[in-house]
Amino acid sequence: MDPAHGSRYVDLIRLALRHGRSDLLQGLDVDEFDPDASVADSDVDGDAPERLADDLERMGPTYVKLGQLLSTRVDLLPPAYTEALARLRDQVEPFPFDQVSQTVEAELGAPLRSVFSEFDETPVAAASLAQVHRARTRNGRDVVVKVQRPDVRETVRTDMEVLGKLAEQVDRHTEVGRRYGLTDLLAQFRRSLAGELDYRREAHNLVRFGELTADYEHLVVPQPVAELSTSRVLTMDHISGRSVTSIGPLGLIDLDTRPLVEELFSAYLKMILVDGTLHADPHPGNVLVTDDGRLALLDFGMVTSVPRRMRDRIVKLLLAIGDGDGEEAALVLAEMGHPLAGYDAGRFRDDVSHLVSNAVAMGSDVQAGSVLVELSRLSGAHGLRPPAEMSMVGKTLLNLDQVTAHLDPGFAPAEAIRDNLEQLLRSGLSVSLSGAIASAIEAKEFAAQLPRRANRVMDALSEGELAIRVKTIDEVRLLSLLQRLTNRLTMGIVLAAIVVGAALMMQVPTTARILGYPAIAMVFFLVAAVAGGALLVSIVVTDRRSARAARRDRDG
Repeated sequence: MDPAHGSRYVDLIRLALRHGRSDLLQGLDVDEFDPDASVADSDVDGDAPERLADDLERMGPTYVKLGQLLSTRVDLLPPAYTEALARLRDQVEPFPFDQVSQTVEAELGAPLRSVFSEFDETPVAAASLAQVHRARTRNGRDVVVKVQRPDVRETVRTDMEVLGKLAEQVDRHTEVGRRYGLTDLLAQFRRSLAGELDYRREAHNLVRFGELTADYEHLVVPQPVAELSTSRVLTMDHISGRSVTSIGPLGLIDLDTRPLVEELFSAYLKMILVDGTLHADPHPGNVLVTDDGRLALLDFGMVTSVPRRMRDRIVKLLLAIGDGDGEEAALVLAEMGHPLAGYDAGRFRDDVSHLVSNAVAMGSDVQAGSVLVELSRLSGAHGLRPPAEMSMVGKTLLNLDQVTAHLDPGFAPAEAIRDNLEQLLRSGLSVSLSGAIASAIEAKEFAAQLPRRANRVMDALSEGELAIRVKTIDEVRLLSLLQRLTNRLTMGIVLAAIVVGAALMMQVPTTARILGYPAIAMVFFLVAAVAGGALLVSIVVTDRRSARAARRDRDG
């Protein structure tokens, strides 16, 4: 154990002893005879999930972010834990303003007052990685400035080293590690956290999502001020508005919410399934209703990409759910996931079919996010580890369901998916021009050669001449090579022994001499030289003959 990291190891050991229970890493555990029971409350030792969230919050920024990531892995943790961890919003005490000004001035290379005409010393929000201040630039642009906490990178680096070493040990020596792949989970977390600590990436994400939502008149994304942003300081537009959850039923009466939720849902479907870009944390606190009646999307620190192959399969999965085809949904999930020891495909297919049938029976009331989340949980419970992107997409859509349900309780996500069916099909079936050309050429060659090859196979089969040749290890040749190698090695040892013996005989006094040396020793030296030369010639000739034979076999 590294003495410098000793206290963090102790903290983790205490955390494991306190929360290392059998129900912490398991799948779905719901009372099927009580349909009114909340999934999150189907518990798990009372307030244990809340205690875990509190402990992670006390341990600092790395563990708060780890808890937030784990809240998306519904295939690993029971519902009560993911619900508790999802509420981690790491509100902490702000750090002093003199440190804020020092960081801003060091990063921007100019005094604070020469860059901003106004800079509010009281932060708008303070989190474990950064805090945010209102400001106004010299040209009169209202902005917010996100300033990274001093030394937070060093703290995170130390915590990641400790977590990495422990994850390796757990994966190597425990069944839990081998089953859930903690090292892989930590690698995903490392990439996510590194992205959040580099505000240049977040600035790029703001620009990217601004472009993706440009065609939606009711959506807005604050844009960064590039010349006032660095890896530790992010300056972006200030957008006035209220959090979605802070608006009550009376406040919603004055809003035309249907266009808002329709555009929000459609935009996220397009971003995920067409553009392959996932805003992994669109919870209600990150969505504002602006003063002019639009929706502002905030906090793009946690953004990931969805590979095309994964997008295609998610489209197929959504279509299977919409058609009520549980078996097809199970097949798609099996293609996406990684089966572990004990995975039972038959039972998994039955349970998925039951879940999909129940979802379809709900009609327009079904929520796509909740169905994907439950399918991820079901996969984990059956020993089928789904890809991280699958769980994150489900969690993202679930957050969207919460936002849309609050703004417009009558909005039906299932109908929205059907309305966007053409777009989803394009995302699932579209290919690049080069890919289409390559596929067309392969199809042409296959179609042209198929009749001739089929005739040859049928002729050989009818004449009893059909033979199947399988290229495996040639045992005869292998044994011959081993024998040849052994003979050469033995001959070399014998010759070496003769030379050593001849050298010893040089010391034996004798009257018979050749060139002044003992005759018997010289004879042995001569025998060794001749035999050695013959062995070398034999090796060269034999190897060349073998090489020519191998080339003939390969060319033939």
